[in-house]
Amino acid sequence: MMALDGVRVLDLSRLAPGPFCTMLLADFGADVIVVEAPPGAARISMEEERPEARALNPLQRNKRSIAINLRQQEGREVFYRLARDADVVVEGFRPGVVRRLGVDYETLARLNPRLIYCSLSGYGQDGPYAGLVGHDINYISVGGALGLTGWPGQPPAIPMNIIADFAGGGLYAAFAICLALLARERTGRGQYIDMAMSDGVTSLLTWVASRYLANGQVPRPGEDMLNGGTPCYNVYRCADGRYLSIGCLEPYFWEALCRALGAKQYIAHQWDRERYPEIFDYLRRRFQEKTRDEWFHELRQYDICVAPVYSLDEVFSDPHVLHRQMLAEVEHPDLGRVRQVGIGAKLSDTPGSIRALGPRLGQHTDEVLRQAGYTDAELESLRRAGIIA
Repeated sequence: MMALDGVRVLDLSRLAPGPFCTMLLADFGADVIVVEAPPGAARISMEEERPEARALNPLQRNKRSIAINLRQQEGREVFYRLARDADVVVEGFRPGVVRRLGVDYETLARLNPRLIYCSLSGYGQDGPYAGLVGHDINYISVGGALGLTGWPGQPPAIPMNIIADFAGGGLYAAFAICLALLARERTGRGQYIDMAMSDGVTSLLTWVASRYLANGQVPRPGEDMLNGGTPCYNVYRCADGRYLSIGCLEPYFWEALCRALGAKQYIAHQWDRERYPEIFDYLRRRFQEKTRDEWFHELRQYDICVAPVYSLDEVFSDPHVLHRQMLAEVEHPDLGRVRQVGIGAKLSDTPGSIRALGPRLGQHTDEVLRQAGYTDAELESLRRAGIIA
């Protein structure tokens, strides 16, 4: 048994946040059916993507693919039949698109009152910015995360598209869907989820923002306790040019670090900003005396919050990452063993798993529609008309 066995998801999303959301659901057993456009039937289509690229794309694993032309009424009728028996619909279009296509929540909820419908967008379905286009960098700007990141006097440091697309968007949407599924068990009704990535980003800043909301103090890049403003919570360049991260916020961790580095004179000055230039100078010179891995091997023996700053190739050769099964290998009939990121949440009784790699465009159209009651003759008619592929 898997945690989401029996939950059927119709996935209309295209770009990273939506597919990441439904990947999380699929990893734990949901039957995710990716509804794609037949060749030539959409402004953005993935039909030309190489089959091997689809197999290597982890966001499409554990899913089935069908191709339906939603721009045609016959195609919408096919989708309506699927929606009557679905539990969840996920879409990531700009506000208003699904209404024009006739596959919006109000339309589908009349067919299936138990349906949970999640719209995942940059700024949400209403508000002054609802119609704006954007990407992760824009959402973390409005949401407040980008302005906190970097060093004083320098432009904000742009992270990879992790904070808005994947955390504030895809992960938050999966969380919201699971909440709605749980609520449906009690009420018997589905509901609509308006998930804005910019909202998710701001929510992720709850703890940081609470201090501003309480006392009006605005954290500045490289000046706050948790974004590079203190010696006890920082990164240091080592003899080999690689970096070590230190996170000794608690006084006993800081004391252990100072003793290990022969810097007992700084134990009492952890929060003395007047001494920070002197402490920073000492630590930076000290860490230049050995390589990153030498320091990690030495300092990890004590009660010190320390870790090497890895590049991705190092992440997936680290013994702890491997032990935690965060590198998965899946067999593919043509490509052999395919490596992907493993599953983050470890459930003892209903764990997730990677059961299949990304499907070809429309690989499961006939299978899914036969399950919905279509005959072979009807499928052939729809295919000749360009409604399915």
